[in-house]
Amino acid sequence: MIEIPARRGKAARVRKSQTVKVINTRGQQVVDTWAFNADNMREFMSMEHSRVALGRIIPGIGDALVTNQRRPILTLVEDTSGGIHDTLFAACDRWRYELLGCTEYHDNCTDNLAAGLAALGLALPETPAPLNLFMNIPVIDGNRVEVRPPVSTPGSHVALRAEMDCIVAFSACPQDLLPVNGLAMRPTEAHFEIMD
Repeated sequence: MIEIPARRGKAARVRKSQTVKVINTRGQQVVDTWAFNADNMREFMSMEHSRVALGRIIPGIGDALVTNQRRPILTLVEDTSGGIHDTLFAACDRWRYELLGCTEYHDNCTDNLAAGLAALGLALPETPAPLNLFMNIPVIDGNRVEVRPPVSTPGSHVALRAEMDCIVAFSACPQDLLPVNGLAMRPTEAHFEIMD
């Protein structure tokens, strides 16, 4: 099992047909999740394309998330977390925290993605929108979005099967100004494991 430290990012290589199990260790931690074609990182898991392919905004068991070339990259095969995830919000970044009033550097998912990939010797020109595992962002009245605490419980998990050789990356979201990571607004660690 690999730790995604609180407020930090990790990345790993996953072979086609392997499964990545993402564990919400303490139950209230959002895990921003990305996947890239291992042979061409310009092809990546795309929330815009996945919403079109699925016909809804929250993936369920058996749903394949697709790339910006509309090919399946990860399939959700197991979910014990309550099934509430977000495909609408961009990864947090320094500009998001500046808008929330931060005047000094704040850890963020965009930098965590870059750091996780850098540990594998990889880099990206931009940050795709992530699959925000465990993030609770309901659409109210068909138009407004609202930030609510996750419904996931300690030890709950999601399992994603790789549909191609890929690089997966995770960020234990450092948001501590809104209840993204629970009412305590205290980011914690999460874990993942890769299974054959």
